[in-house]
Amino acid sequence: MKQNLKAGAAILNPRDLDFLLYEWLDVESLCARDRFGDHSRDTFDAVLDLSADLAIDRFAPHNKTADVHEPHVDERGRVVTAPGVQEALEALRDAGFFAGEFSSELGGMQLPYVVSKAANCWFQAANVSTVSYALLTIANAHLLEAYGTPDQVERWVRPMIAGRFFGTMCLSEPEAGSSLADITTRAVREDDGTYRLTGSKMWITGGDHEMSENIVHLTLAKLPDSPPGVGGISLFIVPKFLLDENGDPAERNDVVLTGLNHKMGNHGTTNALLTLGGGTHRPGGSPGAVGHLVGQENRGLHQMFHMMNEARIGVGLAAASLGYTGFLKSVEYARTRIQGRPLSGNSADQVPIIGHPDVRRMLVAQKSYAEGSLALGLYCAKLVDEAATADDVESRERAGLLLELLTPIVKSWPAQWSLEANSLAIQVHGGAGYARDYDVEQLYRDNRLNAIHEGTHAIHGLDLLGRKVRMGDGAALRLLLDEMDDTSARASRLGGEVEVWGEALRRSRNRIESVTEHLWREGDPEAALANASIYLEAVGHCVVAWIWLEQALVSDGRPGDFYEGKRLTARYFFAHELPKTGCQFDLLLRNDRTTLDLSDSWF
Repeated sequence: MKQNLKAGAAILNPRDLDFLLYEWLDVESLCARDRFGDHSRDTFDAVLDLSADLAIDRFAPHNKTADVHEPHVDERGRVVTAPGVQEALEALRDAGFFAGEFSSELGGMQLPYVVSKAANCWFQAANVSTVSYALLTIANAHLLEAYGTPDQVERWVRPMIAGRFFGTMCLSEPEAGSSLADITTRAVREDDGTYRLTGSKMWITGGDHEMSENIVHLTLAKLPDSPPGVGGISLFIVPKFLLDENGDPAERNDVVLTGLNHKMGNHGTTNALLTLGGGTHRPGGSPGAVGHLVGQENRGLHQMFHMMNEARIGVGLAAASLGYTGFLKSVEYARTRIQGRPLSGNSADQVPIIGHPDVRRMLVAQKSYAEGSLALGLYCAKLVDEAATADDVESRERAGLLLELLTPIVKSWPAQWSLEANSLAIQVHGGAGYARDYDVEQLYRDNRLNAIHEGTHAIHGLDLLGRKVRMGDGAALRLLLDEMDDTSARASRLGGEVEVWGEALRRSRNRIESVTEHLWREGDPEAALANASIYLEAVGHCVVAWIWLEQALVSDGRPGDFYEGKRLTARYFFAHELPKTGCQFDLLLRNDRTTLDLSDSWF
């Protein structure tokens, strides 16, 4: 990528993206595969450069404006968004970014997933609220491409890839958030093959607006004769507008905006409560909103996980991007803010605060969290490409299995620790950090949502410990441990400091293995899962230590500030962060029952 970005455009480091994509992940080698044969590093760089330009020119300028001027409903019942939001999305559409990784047959650029996600990081760093409309649309289109009929792909996917229609996911309900087994939205079959849906959907990002020709709601509902629980959930296309015979929006569907939610961050993105079948826009026929079944009945949650898992990588990269931006802004501030004198007492002159050891500690901690999160996210995005296009079946299966294991970590670890980077960015700014004159307080508020988006830490801890590490009798976990072993072995061959880090990683890898075996040895799921969130955090820290050792190995022996910074940050992570997992693994080995034994009357 070009390195001469505009002054004041500190939102991501293009040099770091180059390092991760080309020097570590070797994404250029993907061009040897049939799917990506028309691409080269030149085309990848062109996409990344364009995304940086659009992010800085079209997305960043209205980030604070949209934060202050939240979407609202006017006297006509129409949602009004801040100036600049629609214009930025139109620029994104005109540049073809809605179609990035889709096949050329559908009008896409057929980019590797990892390159497309790296490009999106620029938009997430510049204005996560605005780009959310596009990223949800892309994930929606991917799901329908995978499970929809040819007619559904033609009528719904093509317009989304073209940026004409936008998309959402409608899962949660007012009384059923993460507990999807308890949703009450109902779908009734009609004689014409459609369904009529009634119920309410809550927390719908991008749920209503006037910025696209149509909104395609992928909606979970239950049929009257479906089995109980998640096995009775089906998935439906429920559009804001029904289509005419030409595929153009026509009659309004009975999807009613009941209200807008106002969250602590992401103010520029509408977040809606929708009522299906309220009768306000009732089409002809039976009561309810018209829906079209996706795939088979009672397979909806399985299908929706296609979109949810893509969104989980996206949430992790969003968290990484926001943490990265806050880090760069705090470095800028620390270099220019004059305050205090050296601890040595050898000077009467005040110095930039970046000269103070504790400020440097906070900066390197931010760097370790943000750059570690970005590297982890892009690694998982590369696994998506490997699972889809690797040369042999075994390699594709290995990549898919490793991706399944890492998905709860790639979503949750950046959401926790890049948020901590944002907190440290505020601290570096001091009193200015929580004033709206600076960007870091908004970055913290925006990023705080990512710990809840697409599943809380608790949900992903339960998923990791309760299911993912046990898949195939531990096959996925063994894959991860083998990868860590390989990295440690390469570090040992190099010697020096990286060999020490390799030994530390090997010890941590052994603890993952022994603690996991211990937790399931007694066959007591309640006791094993009581501290699943702690397990998620500890294993996540070990995974990011592995990612940092990988970066250190690539940087080993190379001169220059950039590589020195990578090695120093790896040293910090192994000295300050990885040791934190020791007491966490100790607690897990004790089968601590504190949370199980307490009574709610004690609070």
